[in-house]
Amino acid sequence: MDTIFSGIQPSGIPTIGNYIGAMQQFVALQEDYNCYYCIVDEHAITVPQDRLKLREQTLGLAALYLAVGLDPQKATIFIQSEVSAHAEAAWIVQCNTTIGELERMTQFKDKSLKNGRTGVSAALLTYPPLMIADIILYNANLVPVGDDQKQHLELTRDFVERFNKRYGTEKQPILIVPEVKIPEQGARIMSLQEPTKKMSKSDVNAKGYISMLDEPNVIRKKIRSAVTDSSGKIEYDVENKPGISNLLTIYAAVSQKTIPALVEQYAEAGYGEFKADLGDAIVAVLEPIQIRQKELLASDELNLILDDGAERARRVANKTLQKMRNGVGLGRKVRR
Repeated sequence: MDTIFSGIQPSGIPTIGNYIGAMQQFVALQEDYNCYYCIVDEHAITVPQDRLKLREQTLGLAALYLAVGLDPQKATIFIQSEVSAHAEAAWIVQCNTTIGELERMTQFKDKSLKNGRTGVSAALLTYPPLMIADIILYNANLVPVGDDQKQHLELTRDFVERFNKRYGTEKQPILIVPEVKIPEQGARIMSLQEPTKKMSKSDVNAKGYISMLDEPNVIRKKIRSAVTDSSGKIEYDVENKPGISNLLTIYAAVSQKTIPALVEQYAEAGYGEFKADLGDAIVAVLEPIQIRQKELLASDELNLILDDGAERARRVANKTLQKMRNGVGLGRKVRR
């Protein structure tokens, strides 16, 4: 059985885009893969965080993982900072990664240009090695990501190949080279107000995204105000009609219907009817998730699951970390 690793930062409440592009896929993948799903709280502190809010958001995200349908008997669910191997492996990765590679990362280039090189944390440059460590520690064969994360997976593959060449042998590589797994549908959900931009939970315009914890009336209102066009015709054309195309993508993902089927269903309808039905469809998916999340946060069940997940993750991660330590010559070689 192939192994999958994926993680989400607890920096704010996930959007419907995060649900469709990642969490919905997580639930399906747990049936056929050995899955490790992580709340990557160490990545979140690349920018200043309120400590109490960060902990609250970390638990809230963990509860959402379970509320959307992840099964702790089928997948390992844990918090990154509770497995110290991540930070230690990241240092070894940094020592085998060049400055040039890290400076080419899009997020670093964009944010350093915006804020100036002296105005960004050093972690913004070096967080990709931590991301690499996240993946390699669990011998992941596949990493489900959106299009915007492909660059990081390419860096991971380059690192693994370099590390194996330096410290392993052709017959006995130390690390597994991961493959990118991009969802077939809904990999990139766009802003409701600027449909040429990706939906983001950090958008200053709250009308641009639907939070997974938005109340039903808020969800319906945001969908009603979503930008479309003046034609009134429901058709999928990303280049010329990005707004309605984005709404069709969302509708397909939450209804389990195909986009062509939806286009046919609403061939004689207007945007008002379409948006009303879409709002109801999103509420029907998110409301039970919200109820289940509240139940988990109010009980001891969540902490017990996270304790077990962290222990299971440590057992696997520490074995890989020891192989890396042995490879680069750190400490005394552990003999088994």
